[in-house]
Amino acid sequence: MQHSCGIYSFSGTSIPPEVETFSVGFFENLASINSPLLSQTFTEKLKQKFISETNLSIVETEGDFKFTGDITNFVIAPVSAQSTDNAQLNRLTITINVKLESEKNPKSDFEQSFNNFQDFDAAENFNSVEDQLIDEITDMLVQQVFNKAAINW
Repeated sequence: MQHSCGIYSFSGTSIPPEVETFSVGFFENLASINSPLLSQTFTEKLKQKFISETNLSIVETEGDFKFTGDITNFVIAPVSAQSTDNAQLNRLTITINVKLESEKNPKSDFEQSFNNFQDFDAAENFNSVEDQLIDEITDMLVQQVFNKAAINW
């Protein structure tokens, strides 16, 4: 008969059992280009990820896992084409700085920058694809933060 060590759950997370709550501070956009929905989108998605994929309860402040941070970069830059017949692409890159503090489990603490990007057709008006790009990139960023905090990747 096998016995588990008590910190692994069905969802594959490795959150210690003494950690029962989490809180997420508002991730302010400190980037030079400011997208109005980015801060709210990332903050809410991070909350939803932990609500839906862990047994932790969300609290307003001072959770056993306390997430704080900010958005540090929001950059649109051309992507160099590999050949002349490739479409011209631009790349939106978003960088966030995340700090996790846990009084109940200090080994979980970290402060790290995460970034991700999506490419889009340079002929497209950025305003017409901005919401979709932000949605896709914030999903990837939230997964990166979740992996670091809950799965220890």
